[in-house]
Amino acid sequence: MSDVTIPGGRIRSFVERIENIDTELQELNEQKKEVFSEAKGEGFDVKILKEIIKLRKQDQDERDERESLLDLYMRAMETAPAEKVAKAA
Repeated sequence: MSDVTIPGGRIRSFVERIENIDTELQELNEQKKEVFSEAKGEGFDVKILKEIIKLRKQDQDERDERESLLDLYMRAMETAPAEKVAKAA
């Protein structure tokens, strides 16, 4: 067997800290669900709220580029001739 000692107390400290953080994250996620539920109860569209949160996290230039590409693709799709869909026999 090796003479290397493993600092069990230090390992326990890291594990317990991570476990505490996991517990806090679970509690925060529950609070987040409650806020979304409250917003839904007041008639707000939760999908739209989530989209707003996602957009607010983006850099303004990144958001502008995304919106420009989305607009470009939508216009290209609208102006393209419709393809005939072959009916399955």
